[in-house]
Amino acid sequence: MPQNAHPTEPAADLWSAGAPFGRLITAMITPFQADGSLDLDGAQKLAANLVDAGNDGLVVSGTTGESPTTTDAEQKALLRAVREAVGDRAHVIAGVGTNSTAHTLELARQAEEDADALLVVTPYYNKPTQEGLYRHFTAVADHTSRPVVLYDIPHRSGIPIEVDTLKRLAGHDMIVAVKDAKGDLTAGSEVMAATGLAYYSGDDPLTLPWLSVGAVGVVSMSAHLAAPRIRAMIAAYLAGDVAEAARLHAELLPVHAGVTSLPGVISLKTAMNMLGLPGGPVRLPLVEATEEQQARLKTFLAQGGVKI
Repeated sequence: MPQNAHPTEPAADLWSAGAPFGRLITAMITPFQADGSLDLDGAQKLAANLVDAGNDGLVVSGTTGESPTTTDAEQKALLRAVREAVGDRAHVIAGVGTNSTAHTLELARQAEEDADALLVVTPYYNKPTQEGLYRHFTAVADHTSRPVVLYDIPHRSGIPIEVDTLKRLAGHDMIVAVKDAKGDLTAGSEVMAATGLAYYSGDDPLTLPWLSVGAVGVVSMSAHLAAPRIRAMIAAYLAGDVAEAARLHAELLPVHAGVTSLPGVISLKTAMNMLGLPGGPVRLPLVEATEEQQARLKTFLAQGGVKI
């Protein structure tokens, strides 16, 4: 992968303190064959490469993994393949959230054998009340032996998990973390101050700001292309070298801009295909990047030090 060498690591206890699944986690794409079928060999190669590049954990079948267009059986096979590829070298987190509590419970049970934790997104489209959210997440936590990470992403789901709801949910022993793509550092700070929930940035450009208010790491898309530098940024911040962390943050901004110049999975698969790495096509309703979009992506990535 087009990634720099590993930075000097902080002490192991400092790196792991308060971070239940490590500090750098990639929301992994799901590689497909040219005909659109699942590429399990490619998924194993990609998972191993990401861990070699410095990832502490991988999210399998999240939004970036095209979970809306993969079947339950495909998600089960993919999770098993990734687990076999990385063994105990990384945390494997299964995306199991849907807008049906019953279906989410089915996916949670299916994932328990191979996952270290479950990522449960806010139910989307049907827009439940905050009480409905509380009961949905609690139902999952009540019926699993794996820790639960709440995924708060209102720009996709239509509703936020409000502060009071997060505080209530934090009382459940199995709910341990939040992936925040809401970007409200004030609300997140209030929750962290009142609970033991570990916060992970769900937006790459906000990772450093989130660290500054107490978050433990990031669930990243850009780490497909820049994991060592993202890890170095986190390590520098933990070591108290805020200037170096800020320098790396600025250096990485064009990479983040490139990844988000299209829906993330399109940009990432385009980049991976250009690099000759596992990716393949996207599934409808997503479509491939145009030549113009590919050129724009290349420009962003080149500005961010990723050569394609």
